[in-house]
Amino acid sequence: MITISGKTVCTGVAFGPVFVFSREESTIKRHHIESSDDEIARFEIARKKAIEELGMLYDKAISEVGESNAMIFQIHQMMLEDLDYIESIKNIITDQLINAETAVGQTCDNFVQMFKAMDDDYMRERSADVKDVSERLIKILSGKDNGGIVTSEPVIIVADDLAPSETVQFDKSKILAFVTEGGSTNSHTSILARMMNIPAVIGAKGSLKSEFNGKRAIVDGFTGTMYIDPDEETVKKLTKKKQEIEEQTKFLEKLKGCESVTKDGQRIDLFANIGNVLDVGSVLKNDAEGIGLFRSEFLYLESKDYPSEDVQFGAYKEVLSKMVNKRVIIRTLDIGADKQVGYFNMPKEENPAMGIRAIRICLKRPDIFKTQLRALYRASVFGRLAIMFPMIASEWEILKVLEIIDEVKAELDSEGIAYSNHIELGCMIETPAAAVTSDILSKHLDFFSIGTNDLTQYTLAADRQNPDIGDFCDAHHTAVLRLINTVTQNAHKNNTWVGICGELGADLELTEVFLAMGIDELSVTPNAILPIRKKVIETDVSAIKDKVLSKYLIQS
Repeated sequence: MITISGKTVCTGVAFGPVFVFSREESTIKRHHIESSDDEIARFEIARKKAIEELGMLYDKAISEVGESNAMIFQIHQMMLEDLDYIESIKNIITDQLINAETAVGQTCDNFVQMFKAMDDDYMRERSADVKDVSERLIKILSGKDNGGIVTSEPVIIVADDLAPSETVQFDKSKILAFVTEGGSTNSHTSILARMMNIPAVIGAKGSLKSEFNGKRAIVDGFTGTMYIDPDEETVKKLTKKKQEIEEQTKFLEKLKGCESVTKDGQRIDLFANIGNVLDVGSVLKNDAEGIGLFRSEFLYLESKDYPSEDVQFGAYKEVLSKMVNKRVIIRTLDIGADKQVGYFNMPKEENPAMGIRAIRICLKRPDIFKTQLRALYRASVFGRLAIMFPMIASEWEILKVLEIIDEVKAELDSEGIAYSNHIELGCMIETPAAAVTSDILSKHLDFFSIGTNDLTQYTLAADRQNPDIGDFCDAHHTAVLRLINTVTQNAHKNNTWVGICGELGADLELTEVFLAMGIDELSVTPNAILPIRKKVIETDVSAIKDKVLSKYLIQS
């Protein structure tokens, strides 16, 4: 038996033969051309064909993996319309008098390096999309076809990594699990695996060997392990584990429609985090009780210019309408630091995580902020809207935000535009300053939403983007949990409710702790809703409160 370890991105257990996925590498041969005009025309024909192919892939993906995951192909089409990308290729053809394949390859390398240099994990992973788009162009230019998997039985796919266009061409009924040597939790392979709810392991060094092809294997997505030619004891142990998981899944489905209430009657709202309008289907499918975080910055990240008031209004209206009076919390623009948008023309900062980001941009550039607030208030009549403001550190920031909101409401009144008078206002608690002064902030707000990712990094002075920081960035650190408890107690004194929208919200090890603290809401990825509801329903807070809080040296 050969045991290979990696990092889990989707849990579950899968048994089956290994299919080692290999692709035909496009070898680019550089050669001199006589006419740049002719070569640019050849490039344009290939570009248009690539856009057509991506349109067909989008249609195929909608039926197989849903609208949210199919969006990647629309993004790829947008990349092929990107003027910077197009002009780079044309300029290289013209200046160097070389063939289009080489120009595409050079532009791809330049753009990949640009994306990889970004701080944000999500944006770094977009380098794979640039490679995918460029590879498609090169294959069209060179007359080569894309490959897929050829198998008569379901398999465990092992690869270096997989591009979106490769994964969507697979027959999903033939995929038992994904194992990749590279990749990350934000890669398309990982996203697809979570959507399909199949085991997936990344960073499995040593798994991509041709001799493994066809061998029987087991993938344990809980431990991030793949067993090649497993022994009898391992087969027996993981067979039992798989059966237990299947039974639990059936039980979780029965929890749809149930209230998230503990044995002793304590209720907690279980909401979902989303990035765009197309994620609402997953929210409803998993029986979330509302949306606790709509990341509005993706409207900006996916646009070539500032999204207009009407464009934003349309997106907010659609989400609110689809949620049918369930609470939808929309976070105002949160760019800067690890989420850079070129057309904002932000100056380069030595320490962007501590610089001009989120609410600081909005207060320094109120014209952008007002446009978003107008769109939000206009959309508020179509559902139950709540608005929250990111990266708050001081009371004066909240007072300034409220002042701008009054200006926006006065403008809408003068224009005869309707809006709801029952919009809840809140802020993210991401800085220690906001946590420590939460008693002051809560006097002005209806709710807090604790962003545990940033709160952890700022409290522990540990960059969460740094892969080498390891144990130094401990989200279970007593200091972090004490701050969460402090925020909750301070808020409740002023009748302000408290939620958690960071990754800790989905941490089942801490569900009892959050219940014991009195947290009012947890907002998590949609597929985490039912497992947390199960934990809530099984918990008697009065019986475990003192024990779980004392474990982290927290006073009740």
